[in-house]
Amino acid sequence: MSDSQHSPAALPAPALAEVSRALVSVAAHLVTNVQRAVVGPAKVPTARDNAYFAMLADQARNQARADLTREVASRLRSRPRKLVEAR
Repeated sequence: MSDSQHSPAALPAPALAEVSRALVSVAAHLVTNVQRAVVGPAKVPTARDNAYFAMLADQARNQARADLTREVASRLRSRPRKLVEAR
């Protein structure tokens, strides 16, 4: 093997996915730092906060679904039934 095969210039260029990941990572850190500067580090939501709020949203959605199901069932029970004549 020649020396040119092991030189840094002979290494393949980074893949597009690696460059994209690096850009997203830098952008995420920038947004996080700006958020901390604007609202303060104590008010930046943590992963635990996000999970808690997602759980509360799930509970609210499930409660709304149950309420709607009960309402529809109640209206169906109170509706007069029409008898269908056999032909």
